Amino acid sequence: MSKLRIAFMGTPEFAVPALTALHQEFTICGVFTQPDKPVGRGLKLTPSPVKAKAQALGIPVFTPEKVSVPEEVARIKSWDCQAIVVVAYGQILKTNIIESTPWGCINIHSSLLPRWRGAAPIHHALLAGDAITGVTTMRIVPKLDAGAMYLKESTPIQTNDTLKTLHDRLSEIGARLIVKTLHTFNDITPQEQDDTLVTHAGKITKEMGQITAWTSAKEIDRKVRALNPWPGVEWATAPVGVLKIKTGLLRPDLTPDQNKINLGPQLQNGQAFIHAKDGVYEITEVQEAGKRAQPFKDFWNGAHKDRL
Repeated sequence: MSKLRIAFMGTPEFAVPALTALHQEFTICGVFTQPDKPVGRGLKLTPSPVKAKAQALGIPVFTPEKVSVPEEVARIKSWDCQAIVVVAYGQILKTNIIESTPWGCINIHSSLLPRWRGAAPIHHALLAGDAITGVTTMRIVPKLDAGAMYLKESTPIQTNDTLKTLHDRLSEIGARLIVKTLHTFNDITPQEQDDTLVTHAGKITKEMGQITAWTSAKEIDRKVRALNPWPGVEWATAPVGVLKIKTGLLRPDLTPDQNKINLGPQLQNGQAFIHAKDGVYEITEVQEAGKRAQPFKDFWNGAHKDRL
């Protein structure tokens, strides 16, 4: 029995485990990814993680500026694929692509739809303090993340989960789930999304990392875990300037000092504490502009205590 033939569209590291898993199970006729981009101070043209992995696996790679042009649609149709798997590709797919294969385009979305449709579902799940999240495989339709759902797999969000840990876990879940979706596709009854339950995960902006009123320790904790490495959570202090809070933790063992609430970080014996109405948050790692992140105690001991 011949292997199922598919095309793959994806760009970032999140898509690499899915590409790897699909390559082991099916025939990938070709991979579409975003064009190489300049990276670093030297602005060296660098391939996407998906391109690098596809080349290592010996899969043909294509990097059109626009994938929905007639020549790319014709290319996909010439492969006689059953489906196109899409994972964070980075281009809006038009109807001519969506309808170019019998099973259409199947997307791996990193949330339990219809919660967190949009560009940054992992960030928003952390920011909102969700107790659970997961991955949904779904059919792509012209409306963003609105297609019928095939399969879901959930995972609890731990209190120490960060953007990276949750990203990596969901990436692996997505790889398993897309393989299962394709193997059982003809036995799945697609489920339409309930539009009354939709929430939107808009793009992350630099302003989201700016905290001017320390009103909630839980909010600070969520922001620090969700917004690193970018845009990061900023603590402005003169004359040091802006420090980014890289890591920290809630301190339920400490009672907030009513005289220090909303005053920003309070320094004590080489430690930094934020006193808020709902608790105390300790800053454990910071980063100055242009420098590496370091434990706050190291920052404090490195002659910086005289500057704070």
